[in-house]
This record gives sequence, structure tokens and C-alpha cells, in this order.
Amino acid sequence: MTLAQSLIVYFISPVIGVLIFMIVVQIIMSWLIQFNVINIRNQFVSTIYYMLSRFVEPILAPIQRIIPSFGGLDLSPIVAILALQWVQGFVLPRLYMTLG
Repeated sequence: MTLAQSLIVYFISPVIGVLIFMIVVQIIMSWLIQFNVINIRNQFVSTIYYMLSRFVEPILAPIQRIIPSFGGLDLSPIVAILALQWVQGFVLPRLYMTLG
């Protein structure tokens, strides 16, 4: 296994998995905040929510500029998750095979 292959297997692929998880958690938290299940005035909740937003917004912002929200429904997280899964499931294995 070369250095580039081990970077793909041990670093890039898990990072993509964590990003997908963070997007899903941020979506769920935003729903819970909108329906007043959890309160953003709670220090712990606001810290987690804003921390997730700092990681997720650089991924979602370019997509939100291209795809507008439809009637309050933001489709950018769905597009981002699909794109990240495509990179993880199609691009990285091809790149791994090319490097090896």
C-alpha cells in the first residue's frame, strides 16, 4: 500500500463519513430548534449547533447559491450528502485503484 492509498483509506474516507454525519446532525438539530423541542438559548445546545454550522456551512454555502430554497425547504444538505457519498463510493475507489 502506497502513501497515497493509505491517505485515502485512513484519512479522506473517514473524514467524508464524519462530514456526512455532521450534516445529518445539523439538519436534525435545526428541525428540533424550529419546532421548539430544544432551545437555542441553552448554552450547550447553542455551542453544539454553532460548532456544527461552522463545519457544515462551507460545504453548503456554494450549493445554496446554485440551488435556491423552495418554499422554506432547503435542498442543499441533500445535494451535499449525495455528492459526498458519490465521492466516497465512486471517486475514492477509482483513485485508490489508479494509485495502486
